Amino acid sequence: MTRFENRVVVVTGAAGGIGLAACERFASEGARVVAVDLDSTDLHAAVSVIDAAGGEGLAVGADVTDEDAVAGYIAAAEDRFGRVDVLFNNAGIEGHVASSIETSAADFDAVMAVNVNGVFYGLKHAVPAMLRSGGGSIINTASVAGLAGTPGIVAYGASKHAVVGLTKTFAREYAGQSIRTNAVCPSPIDTRMMDSLGEMYGGADAADEFRKDTEARNPMGRYGEASEVATVVAFLASDDASYINGVIMPVDGGARAQ
Repeated sequence: MTRFENRVVVVTGAAGGIGLAACERFASEGARVVAVDLDSTDLHAAVSVIDAAGGEGLAVGADVTDEDAVAGYIAAAEDRFGRVDVLFNNAGIEGHVASSIETSAADFDAVMAVNVNGVFYGLKHAVPAMLRSGGGSIINTASVAGLAGTPGIVAYGASKHAVVGLTKTFAREYAGQSIRTNAVCPSPIDTRMMDSLGEMYGGADAADEFRKDTEARNPMGRYGEASEVATVVAFLASDDASYINGVIMPVDGGARAQ
């Protein structure tokens, strides 16, 4: 498929996990991909993956908590490729595992800065660029932790509920101007973040048991793969999803099925 031929896709959090898988998927379908992460030196693998998959890559180092830096990665995309058609607003951090009242203000603020402010700045600066090129598609990474309460990660859960709210608001505000905004809610996915959560919940010696317990509770009996999330993201970004807007889509093996 070449659903993204001549289209420009910006991916934040592109250096690993779901972001890296999305870079590869978009590139395999003909996209020019702007790979964004905190440190541009971490993006060599992303650009190599994009090039190997048949796309054209541009690495941009940016701190998504800095609005000027976010405006900068959108400007870099337009300067290099002339437009922005898709934003996969994916950068995020998990913070520390602790009870809600034991969570420090500093940790709460750090998680919110990346997961909420960073997503908002991406939306704020991508929309005008998309309006200049006639429309586009935005996919935000929320989480199943944004759909229900999750003890132990109050900052992360609050931030992902906020991403759901941002998604729905932008979906209603800009649909009439040919910009669709949707969100994916992954978990459990076989990434660094799940490994980190396993170690924090269970301790380094019990991380394997955390994974086994989590998999046992999942209807499909396993963690998902980053590529499986990337497939959903690519669908939502494509014209195949032309009437899908404001959707908050779990990608979780049925863990939140009611």
